Amino acid sequence: MVNKIFTGLVAAGIPLSIAGKFLHWDKGLMFVIYCLTIIALSSFMGRATESLAIISGPRIGGLLNATFGNAVELIISIFSLQAGLVGVVLASLTGSVLGNLLLVGGLSFFIGGLKHKRQSFNVYDARHNSALLIFAVVVAFVIPEVFSMSMTKAQTLHLSVGISIILIVLYLAALLFKLVTHRGAYNVPGDTAGHEEETPEWSKAKAITVLALSTLAVAFVSEALVHTFNHIGETLGWTELFIGVIIVAIVGNAAEHASAIIMAYKNKMGVAVEIAVGSTLQVAMFVAPLLVLVSLFLPHSMPLVFSVPELVAMIAAVFLTISISNDGDSNWFEGATLLAAYFIMAIGFYLL
Repeated sequence: MVNKIFTGLVAAGIPLSIAGKFLHWDKGLMFVIYCLTIIALSSFMGRATESLAIISGPRIGGLLNATFGNAVELIISIFSLQAGLVGVVLASLTGSVLGNLLLVGGLSFFIGGLKHKRQSFNVYDARHNSALLIFAVVVAFVIPEVFSMSMTKAQTLHLSVGISIILIVLYLAALLFKLVTHRGAYNVPGDTAGHEEETPEWSKAKAITVLALSTLAVAFVSEALVHTFNHIGETLGWTELFIGVIIVAIVGNAAEHASAIIMAYKNKMGVAVEIAVGSTLQVAMFVAPLLVLVSLFLPHSMPLVFSVPELVAMIAAVFLTISISNDGDSNWFEGATLLAAYFIMAIGFYLL
């Protein structure tokens, strides 16, 4: 039933998006159409990556979910940078970190915990990811903010570029470590929960084709969506910070949001955690630094400098997630705790 609804939204949304863009329909109406179309397209990406996860295994499946989920946000962010909306881009990166760790992680723990009293995932992966989260958010994001207080804009940009290159190199090294040199080295003996045989919905070739076509469609709709932000902000009184942290982050990450929750409900918590945390790491260590480098070739460059509220919120999310997930065990109450933290921060950004 849900898949039919999303199929209908895509079938109607894409023609309406094309017509609305070239016929200059009301921007408020088009904002809603663009958002619903992107979310519907993301559902196709989620179904395709779920099929690939079954074929490829939980780690590669989680990586694929994170990558194609973040591809949507990356596309939206590049168009936003072209439009000079640097604040929206930085806020959307903040929203991705908060959304993945607290909203997606919280919903996965909560919904999975309602069906299964106790769910387990690889504790070694959790601890490995904890160190990377602290490095990427607490170290790499805080340093530019602290040093920029005594630097010129040019020096701050140079610092951001240097940090971005280091982050990308370390992220690639982390993938090499997990998927090649130490693949399977930290598996928990006898851990077979949630790994029953499943048949993928689509074949590998069809899943890849759907991913490619959906990504192209998302690119077109995202470019149009960006041009509605100013109108929506003025009409509803939303700041760039709120649009980026909440709206763009949720719409841009809808694919992995849905995939992680579905995986948790199916008691495949290892994949769900890999999506939520893996996506956060990809945003912090690859998407954000890549946008800094891409911005060098655009009219508006973007230093890797977040506001104090954004930094405090991200650091709090990281340490709360680490304290909850480091035991390799989850339940619905831990999910409720993560969700409560997300909604507290959402209220704060709305009122800020």
